[in-house]
Amino acid sequence: MTSTWREATRDELQTYYTESFPGQIDALPSFITVEGPKEYALAFREPYPVRKQNTPDRTFIRRETWQTSDSGDRIAQHFGSLDELVEFIQYPARHDPFHGSDYALADPDLLERPEPRPKAVYYALDHWERPWVLAVDIDAKDIAAQRATSQTETTAEPTEPVGSDQLRDAGILDSAPEGYPYAFADIEQALEYGFTVKEIFEDDFAATETMVVYSGQGCHVYLLDTDHKHRYDEQSREVINDLLLEEYEIPIDPVVTADRRRVLRLPYSLHADVSRVVQPVESPDFDFQTEAVPSFLEA
Repeated sequence: MTSTWREATRDELQTYYTESFPGQIDALPSFITVEGPKEYALAFREPYPVRKQNTPDRTFIRRETWQTSDSGDRIAQHFGSLDELVEFIQYPARHDPFHGSDYALADPDLLERPEPRPKAVYYALDHWERPWVLAVDIDAKDIAAQRATSQTETTAEPTEPVGSDQLRDAGILDSAPEGYPYAFADIEQALEYGFTVKEIFEDDFAATETMVVYSGQGCHVYLLDTDHKHRYDEQSREVINDLLLEEYEIPIDPVVTADRRRVLRLPYSLHADVSRVVQPVESPDFDFQTEAVPSFLEA
């Protein structure tokens, strides 16, 4: 099986979401339903127009799972079934749940450009049936940046992004996969960190429901126990961020943990930048180079 690491083409995106993705719907984590997350979102490579004139074309759209009243009460579902959600992912303009709204994607039959294909599919951590889906994001590029900073002399402030010169000096840009701001070793380290965070959740927070998801270029770690006391409020999420960043020195993205409006990659969607399938994993030894390969690369 090939370990090709490259961007998926438009045709490959269509192949994946029409042929492979529908067969994975039953494997979605139980909290990801047609009506549970408050939003689903799609990102496109090329801007695509919406119906309203003089409105900028969109490369990213959010679609609520429910229409709500002014008071926030749920009125009507935007997706009547998982099949409708899948159709929206496959053909966003033709099956936009905002159909009839000025902000719906434009009808592809009226344009000279093809219908968009999602380069990424997301769901919202904010949830109708749960107080909060708590997630930690560990990205290989952040691990590589940390490594480059420690290996090279720099006068940059810690808050400044690590530049390509530092990554090159540390040998990261020339390491496989060449040209990416991380090495495969950094993804492996991200998975190691992910299972460390999982253990911290289980040991320090007595969590019984946790999950590690390979995200394509790192991992997401979930604490899924319902926190009835704190309801994952701002303060409790700050405590988790401080614990992981300061005490354990794990380079997480604290915004993901803290932001209720955050979206994360949908499990079993495709990370199109590297042609790998996002999926739950059971061990840090997960071989993302061969075990997350979509069918269009298997031939």
